[in-house]
Amino acid sequence: MIPRTRRVRIRPGLELGGGGPIVFIGGPCVIESEKTLLETCGRLAEICGELGIGFVFKTSYDKANRTSVRSYRGPGLRAGLRAVEKVKKKFGVPALLDVHKESECGPAAEVAEILQIPAFLCRQTDLIQAAARTRRVVNIKKGQFLSPSDARYAAEKVTSAGNPNVTLTERGASFGYGNLVVDMRSLQIIREFGIPAIFDATHSVQMPGAGGKTAGDRRFVPALSRAAVAAGIDGLFMEVHPNPARAKSDAANQMPLASVRGLLRDLIEIDRVVKSK
Repeated sequence: MIPRTRRVRIRPGLELGGGGPIVFIGGPCVIESEKTLLETCGRLAEICGELGIGFVFKTSYDKANRTSVRSYRGPGLRAGLRAVEKVKKKFGVPALLDVHKESECGPAAEVAEILQIPAFLCRQTDLIQAAARTRRVVNIKKGQFLSPSDARYAAEKVTSAGNPNVTLTERGASFGYGNLVVDMRSLQIIREFGIPAIFDATHSVQMPGAGGKTAGDRRFVPALSRAAVAAGIDGLFMEVHPNPARAKSDAANQMPLASVRGLLRDLIEIDRVVKSK
């Protein structure tokens, strides 16, 4: 029996959880150019529309947790929000954005339907509650150092601020140096708390801190995605780029835009079977 979670409304007509079909959250790791945003969002929106799956566009205006100070971070808050707002208006899709500081929550909430707490910041109470007070959905990435049972306390920081709209994302756990492993039991444990569970398929294949940058192996994204959907997740998070080899962040684990449709088609079939029981 797959635990049933509460429903979280992203916007009218789009909900996540409650036994409903998976929602796809996808887009480039970081804003590199307006052209890349438009190309990626446009194609993903088209694919999800054809397949009948809910879609949330994701990207970042600032990658504040890069390994090296020399790594590309993004255009910053103001320019980034302008770019995302333009993409949203063109394609009519909701958006998810990372927030790193309390001061970012208000401006980001004016553009994004979902505010995401990065994994390294998942215990930062003031940040989480500032995001919660915007009344937007708050998605907390479970830290690589945190057990799924302890992740519930991060979620409680959202609900204690009077906002029931919280989701938790599994993105792998640290296994020694430079490697992550995914314990699929985590997804069930999260859902047993009544909290919608999202699986981050691309960050889960990272190899952190490999010579001043984060490496990864995207070969395993399809297999882990299929396993997570079979475990009954509510949402799938995936970083997608038209040409990952040229991406300025997470080049080794982002999925090529051209490969997404086939994978999503298979995942939707798995999701239907699992949730029809």
